Formats: sequence, structure tokens, C-alpha cells
Amino acid sequence: MDHDVAGMIGTALPGWEIATVLPRSGGQLSSVFEVRSTGGAAVVVKVYEPEWAWKQAKEVYVYGLLAPRVGELVPSVVHVEPAGERFAFTVLSKVDGVPLSELSGADYGTVYEQAGELLERIHRIAQPAYGYLTDRVLEPLPTNEQYMARQFAKKLQEFGELGGDVELHQRMTAYVEEHPVAATEPVLCHNDFHEGNLLVDPETWRLNGIVDVENAIAADPLLDLAKAQYYSIKDDQAKLDGLLKGYGELPADWEERTTTYRLFHALELWDWFTVIGLTHPLDSIAHDIAEILGTRGVAG
Repeated sequence: MDHDVAGMIGTALPGWEIATVLPRSGGQLSSVFEVRSTGGAAVVVKVYEPEWAWKQAKEVYVYGLLAPRVGELVPSVVHVEPAGERFAFTVLSKVDGVPLSELSGADYGTVYEQAGELLERIHRIAQPAYGYLTDRVLEPLPTNEQYMARQFAKKLQEFGELGGDVELHQRMTAYVEEHPVAATEPVLCHNDFHEGNLLVDPETWRLNGIVDVENAIAADPLLDLAKAQYYSIKDDQAKLDGLLKGYGELPADWEERTTTYRLFHALELWDWFTVIGLTHPLDSIAHDIAEILGTRGVAG
């Protein structure tokens, strides 16, 4: 779709003289542009597809929660333009850096230690209940057990309806029943804490910040750590050691809990990719699920 980014900047930042407009990685829900002025300043313009315009209020709200705790490690909101005659759009300050996922030869121990420190700071932001975040907690639940039971039930049902392997479905169901989650206090979880959203200075390996809060939830903080494990860390011990060193003290059962949460993230990803028709990773994800369950060799 075409966007009048210059017109949007004219509304948000009158008097700005645009030097360049650079498309950046966005997604199916929005388009993202970096806009640079002739004076050298830069901002990010995020434009929402009409059916996803409600996410604008969420992002503004979550960045507002994060700013007092992490400061310049997240973008600041420069301008918010709701949907009207044109698409809803938000102008954000630009966090410098390159996504860690695009770099090779990184000093992963150093970067992940900083990432662990950042994640721990995010998790100091308490929430009133468990649930999906918009500008409030939707369908809030009072306990982690109730929340994760609801989430697993929903995703397991989708897995079955989408044609997932019957035996794997049975094994996941049994695992969830046999491994109830612990009681915790709900906190703000970024819920996409992976290398594609971590911006790094490739010269110094300084972590400059994190972006993309579209998936933020109120949940057990270990759900966030588990997503970083499943999406980015995998079996890389240096990354995990760095993250845990930066994060600090963890509960005694953290490995068991993050195993259950990694299962959830893999299940959720399998469902999502199936829904959007991205089929080539499905067997690999099913294999991941089987490994998490301790049942190697189960196909998807």
C-alpha cells in the first residue's frame, strides 16, 4: 500500500525538511519508515493497517509504561495520529543501532548480559492481573495458573483444528496437565524479546535499546525469558549465560517453568505460521516441540 509519509511528517513535525524516507522492516500489521531530515535528525513513522489501528493505543500505552523505567532504551512517542481520512500513524524517536539478528560475529556474552539487565528492569513494572495488554489488561485473570491454562487450551485447540499431529497434540496436553505453572505476580512482559528487536552498536556491542511492543502482555516474567530462549538463544550457552548473568537471581524452579513456557511459545508459533500460510518451518517447530517434551523424532 502507498503511504504519504511526507504528509504525515508535515502534520507531526511542521517545518521539517525531509532528506530521505527509508522503508524499514515492519510486518503484516503495519509499515515502518525511517525519516531523516536535512538537519540530520531522524524519526520512525509507523503506519497501521486499518484493521490493526487499535494497536496504536497499545503501543503508546506500553511505551509510556516503559519510559520511566528504561528511559532512552525504548523509543519515545513524538506524535500520535488516529485513523481519519488516512491511515493511523505514530511518529517515534529513533533508537540507533542495528538489529542483533542482522549481525555476525557479535560479542554475544556482552550483548546478552545487557539484555538480561534490560529485561529485569522491564519486569519491575507490576501489573494488576494476567492477560493481553492494550491500554489495559483485557479479560484479566487473577492467577498465573488460570491464565496459562486458558492460553494453552486456546492454542492446543487451534493446533488440532489446523491439522497438527494428533500424537504430538496428546503429548502436549498430557505435559501441560502434569506440569502446572507456579504462582507468581504479574508484570509487564515485552513478549517479543528476541534478536530482531534488540538494537546494538556493532562497533562497541553496546545494547542501545529494544523496539516493537505490539505483543506485550501481563504475565509471569519467566514467560519473557523463555521466549528469548526459544526464538534466539536456542542451545547457545554463551548467550544464555550472558542473559542470566545480567538478569540476576531467578527462582529455583526457573528451568522447569521456562521449559513449559518454551513449549507454549513453540505451539503458538506453529499455530500462527499455519494460519498465515507459512508452512516451510512447521516441521522444524514440531521437532522443537518434540524435543521440549523429551520425545525426539515426532514429526509434525
